[in-house]
Amino acid sequence: MSFHDAGTSIAITLAVVKTLILLVGSLITFLAFKAYRRTRQRALRLLAVGFGLVTLGLVLAGLLYEILGVSLMTGILLESLLMLAGFVIIAYSLYVT
Repeated sequence: MSFHDAGTSIAITLAVVKTLILLVGSLITFLAFKAYRRTRQRALRLLAVGFGLVTLGLVLAGLLYEILGVSLMTGILLESLLMLAGFVIIAYSLYVT
């Protein structure tokens, strides 16, 4: 296997993994939002928002780099900021009663 072939297979694997993360993260976000709509509990709404931001953050860097031509470092920074915000909101949702 050449260097180029290895890079291509890793890129394909990464795309598959990121797609699965998007699907599973979207499902978790949807289920949390559905629970919020049923119960109207603020904590569940915050949980849905937090998981939505984490999911968006996990796929954002690659999308910005591949589609919009943003530098990879800038994409990773934006990804990390969204993930941080999402985790802060998730932690807050677990703290709020």
